[in-house]
Amino acid sequence: MHSNPILSGFNPDPSIVSTPDGYYLATSSFEYLPGLPIYHSKDLGDWELVGHVATREEQVRLANVPTPGGVWAPTLRYRDGVFYLIVSVFLGGRGCVVFTATNPAGPWSDGTTIGAVDGIDPDLAWDADGNAYVTFARHPDAIQQVRVDLATGEALGQPRALWSGSGLYSPEGPHLYHRGDWWYLIAAEGGTDRGHAVTVARSRRPDGPFESAPHNPVLTAAGTGSPVQNTGHADLVELPDGGTAMVLLGVRPVGLTQAFSPLGRETFLTGVQWKDGWPHAQLPVMGGTRPEQVEYDFTHGAAPDHPNWIGVRRMPVEFTAPTSKGLLVTGDGSTMGSPRPCFLAQRQRHLGMEFRAVLSVGPGSGGVAVRNAEDNWFGIEASQRQGQDFDGVRITARAVVAGFDRTWEATVPSGDVELAIVTSPPPSDFSAGAVGGDRIRLTARAAGTGGSPELLLAELDGRHWAFETAKAFTGRAFGVYAVDGEVLVRRVSYRGED
Repeated sequence: MHSNPILSGFNPDPSIVSTPDGYYLATSSFEYLPGLPIYHSKDLGDWELVGHVATREEQVRLANVPTPGGVWAPTLRYRDGVFYLIVSVFLGGRGCVVFTATNPAGPWSDGTTIGAVDGIDPDLAWDADGNAYVTFARHPDAIQQVRVDLATGEALGQPRALWSGSGLYSPEGPHLYHRGDWWYLIAAEGGTDRGHAVTVARSRRPDGPFESAPHNPVLTAAGTGSPVQNTGHADLVELPDGGTAMVLLGVRPVGLTQAFSPLGRETFLTGVQWKDGWPHAQLPVMGGTRPEQVEYDFTHGAAPDHPNWIGVRRMPVEFTAPTSKGLLVTGDGSTMGSPRPCFLAQRQRHLGMEFRAVLSVGPGSGGVAVRNAEDNWFGIEASQRQGQDFDGVRITARAVVAGFDRTWEATVPSGDVELAIVTSPPPSDFSAGAVGGDRIRLTARAAGTGGSPELLLAELDGRHWAFETAKAFTGRAFGVYAVDGEVLVRRVSYRGED
């Protein structure tokens, strides 16, 4: 059985295509760079991150986009040997852009802007004559559509209303497909929280009029006890055996009340059956995620070149440099509460995580952190201090939620330090702590001293750093950062299991 979610950690708004080389899938990346991750699978079960569409900030122009803006809800399509990705860079970014590539791992084009699309979640489809249709969501006018010249980005007419949805809140996330004699329009409704749903309409023409399915919504977890909630924003893909699969987003809430989702919106897979000319789908079945253990040793001049590494509104190469002693992360005064911190990060991929970093702060200051947004993060910062009353490394653990900021301090001897963030799911019974979120432990110790004791700096309730609280549309990203001067990162390790 394949794992489900098929992409764990924040990977919302999935869009998928089938090609002669297997399946490719893209997800939203919001304020992170490189952006628009591209995953590949031969069998819909094992997925590999092969590259990104946006590897240069100017492709998306999100340096000054506020949270939760940025790269929203792409659609990935494949036609005549060319990959197309259309996306909206929202809240001050580049707007609606179409990128192309012959190799989905990259490089991708600089992109063509489509000025007529004043909305979000654009979809791209072609009719039999090769006409390209962009279908998108524009509040409060629901779903609209316009024909475009993809080479120039020019509109071939005025955007027009296409479908107002099935009657649920906020129709968005449209995808248009031609199957048999019908054009099907899949949409997301009910918002991206507990009311999220997949709905469908159909028409004889790509430009409508569309009739709503009598059994809408075709999939929703609303009001159920499913371990996967917020299900919606789906995309369909045809299988070699003639079947159909659906990828969609969902969250995994934890604890007795199933109220808090530490990892944000992830990508799930489920099957689709066609009855009387309409698609029907079941809620995704949890398949668990595979345990993972990985270590990055930077002491031999290695660079953070694995595609998992990302930065906030800028590429990691801007503030990192490999050296023979470790990875140099250079701060510019930006903190973890700044819009563009010097933060080298990865997505947290498991509910149970142990993240450790050995680093030397020297004349600088920095540490490890887990981030949802500028006002929703926690971490441990180290700084070398010398003076009459102090000689060693000052350690400061900090937890930030909108309206709340608390610190805990300790000291360790001079030299390298090991900082760790450990998370574990809460119990699902009536025992102590079951009502809250996951448990988070922040620890520190002097490294290389023959097993010096680990200091517990703080223990946190993860409900304050969950998707439902942060409202950042992303999910947790863990990593190392520098505030001032230079931080030398020797090693980083990640161990995760659910």
